Amino acid sequence: MKNSFDRPAATSVALKKVLPAIPQYLQAHYWWAYVHPRAVHVFERQWLVNLILWGNYRRLCNALLQEYGHHLPGRTLQIACAYGDLTPRLAACVAPGGMLEIVDILPIQLENLSGKLAAAAPVRMHCMDSAALGFADGAFDRALLFFLLHEQPLAVREKTLAEALRVVRPGGTLTIVDYAPPSRLNPLRYFWKPVLDRLEPFARDLFSEEVATWLPRDGRSVMVSKQRFFGGMYQMLTLQVVAGAGE
Repeated sequence: MKNSFDRPAATSVALKKVLPAIPQYLQAHYWWAYVHPRAVHVFERQWLVNLILWGNYRRLCNALLQEYGHHLPGRTLQIACAYGDLTPRLAACVAPGGMLEIVDILPIQLENLSGKLAAAAPVRMHCMDSAALGFADGAFDRALLFFLLHEQPLAVREKTLAEALRVVRPGGTLTIVDYAPPSRLNPLRYFWKPVLDRLEPFARDLFSEEVATWLPRDGRSVMVSKQRFFGGMYQMLTLQVVAGAGE
């Protein structure tokens, strides 16, 4: 199936003949940010992404790349596209013979991402639902959820986390960068949360609960790293998949 964002070199797009349906919550609450054809033209601006994160976009991306040691051997899965330059920077860290794969349920987002990548980037893209990944168990060495969980209702968030852990091999990692419960001394706790309640109604969960609340209860992962940023409002968690768990 030929698409406008197919690429002739290492970067490629894999689309099913029948695309997955766009979830109702995404249509209802995020049409303005991701679904509408004009959304990309509005939000694909580095300065705007940084402003939305109160000047912390570069800091969080740098912390993530440091966590990875700027080196990504094997297969890496990024679950959902992200505005800004994170994915090109991740692609630059892929080791020889490795591959960065990105899934997103919106073709418009995959098309936008394709335009940000070098023709020879070791990247493969898939139009796929984060809550129903079409990969085999243990197919990846690591997976990344970058500011996705706060955009999902509870049931979808739990399925996304379960799927992300399922497709990572034992000993591999799942890294999560997202909002977190801010310190009570952080004034944005009282200002930004009401704004998000208006624009992103599911984000309130990340402001009040720890991610562990939504992880599978089968012991398939252990927390190996936890960092907080900007008065606790952002977090980076790394989970390691445990061999034999859930069997």
